[in-house]
Amino acid sequence: MSVPRPLTDAATSARMSRQRRADTAPEMALRRELHRRGARFFVDRAPLPKMRRRADIVFPRRKVAVFVDGCFWHSCPVHATSPKNNGEFWTEKLAGNVARDRDTDARLAEAGWTVIRVWEHEAAESAADLVLAALERGV
Repeated sequence: MSVPRPLTDAATSARMSRQRRADTAPEMALRRELHRRGARFFVDRAPLPKMRRRADIVFPRRKVAVFVDGCFWHSCPVHATSPKNNGEFWTEKLAGNVARDRDTDARLAEAGWTVIRVWEHEAAESAADLVLAALERGV
């Protein structure tokens, strides 16, 4: 019987465990900018009651959900990287993340929500412009 090979080495595992799921620097910058401009919102909340997926910023009355996607975890077309160690695992994992994002977008759209996705590398000011424009459209 063979012993399963670990997916990552100890150093990589320790580094990955320190990755924040919420309150990342890009999220905080966007939240500060939106708040500075007078927007009030909920943080880290499921837009739909029975949906296990959570948006980073939610405007429930306007039905706007904002996701601040990390370049690595969501396969940014500009900054995505593909780990060499256990490449097959990571390819499947990251593709699954993208598929889940599209499924989330579709479910929310079907429920009448506007979904805004911004990359972590986008400036908070331009991301806030997108969010506020969606709110002003009255969606």
